Amino acid sequence: MLLIADPGEPAALAERIADYLPERLQSPDRPERRWTTCVRRKPYLPDEQADFTDVIDTVDPSSEQEDIVVYLTDLPRREDTLPVVADVSVDHRFAPISVAGVGGVRIERRIRTVTELALARVLGEPELMPPGAARRYPCVQIKDGIRYLAPSGLRRLRLLSGMVRANRPWRLVTGLSKVLVGAFATGAIALATNTIWLFADTMGPWRMSAATVLSIVAMILWLILDHELWERPTSPEERDRSVLYNTATVVTLVIGVVVLHVALFCLLLFTACLTLPPELLSSVLGHG
Repeated sequence: MLLIADPGEPAALAERIADYLPERLQSPDRPERRWTTCVRRKPYLPDEQADFTDVIDTVDPSSEQEDIVVYLTDLPRREDTLPVVADVSVDHRFAPISVAGVGGVRIERRIRTVTELALARVLGEPELMPPGAARRYPCVQIKDGIRYLAPSGLRRLRLLSGMVRANRPWRLVTGLSKVLVGAFATGAIALATNTIWLFADTMGPWRMSAATVLSIVAMILWLILDHELWERPTSPEERDRSVLYNTATVVTLVIGVVVLHVALFCLLLFTACLTLPPELLSSVLGHG
């Protein structure tokens, strides 16, 4: 069996699943059958809107030496507005699986379940299906096979969380390391001026919180505009897709910028504790 995966989280999942699947698929009724798995890191799909037929033509599973091909992609796939977790072609013995479609939590467990479900369908062995998986993931017949949809209830929120996780917002801090260094240097210099102390003492928590929120919003807007991250639909059919992608972008940036601000706050607080004695602050502010 061949596991193809997009670089990043899908590839890491594929490596872990490859170690687990041979033992899981071993059937006591067929002791002579032995499973081997290999992993290939390569992105095939440039667009989530590719039809299943186009996915089959792009990957071309029939050209592979392995009997079954499973493709893990971090692109979200949908049928109208319903998130798709997997497509299965029994004829081509091929199953693309959307990592984003399973959500943003317990990803490995869910991907294992969907992979086993797809393999059981390809092999025609229902006993290999995880308990309750067929009921949890509803399926519909499509032109070239079977399509498994996300579980009912909070489907769009589940897809959104999967897309945000695929964006890896925590890595935004490393991407903005120069901004962090510049902001820390500016803040460290500002700590040495008593005007900043007086501002902080007289503004109060509400106005300080409002200033923090405004600074976060300003940075998010700058990132979106400077890097052209906002998608504008060119047709009514693309409006829903654009809303989903723009929402995922905003949530990703909010998480990343908030982490950046927390890191900056901790650095400046540590610097202030080292350099500013309480007696000096008290003499300037006029109270303890």
